[in-house]
Amino acid sequence: MKQKVLGIVGSPRRGANTETLVDQVLKGSEESGAAVEKIILSEMNIKPCNACNGCQKTGTCTHDDDFNSVLEKMKESSVWVMGTPVYWWGPTAQMKAFIDRWYGIDRSVFRGKRIVYTIPSGGGPYYAKQLVEMLESLIPYLGMEHIATLQTGTSGMDSVKNNNSLMKQALDAGRKAVNK
Repeated sequence: MKQKVLGIVGSPRRGANTETLVDQVLKGSEESGAAVEKIILSEMNIKPCNACNGCQKTGTCTHDDDFNSVLEKMKESSVWVMGTPVYWWGPTAQMKAFIDRWYGIDRSVFRGKRIVYTIPSGGGPYYAKQLVEMLESLIPYLGMEHIATLQTGTSGMDSVKNNNSLMKQALDAGRKAVNK
């Protein structure tokens, strides 16, 4: 059975740097024999957590939205490729709402999953520092395996396409994630 790799794009800008990097990682995974799928969070209805703790009582979130279908894809995939640009030293609102909904998920969903992060930032690594620390801190907490964090200081909506080194790193990360 083929491994499944799920790309999760947290940028509201279609076809820009974040999605380009996620696509490149997915390409590397697909070239290594994995089945790949990509979701665009800004095109989904994922409500933010309202801290009601209903999930803790019943095991199910009180929101009936698109998160439930994404959760099924997360469970079926052995690798997650998560991409978000830096917005005010953190993830986009779409990515933050998505991650906050993890609060109510049984931790077994995360254990053993491999993860690749793509984090483009117009201001460079300094502006991404807190975001990278937040995301990379989730990995050991949830029992996941870190494959790579691809970050760059770029400006322009499609500037990563001209960064041959970064595009190669993304392709290699996709291959590595599947061949581990």
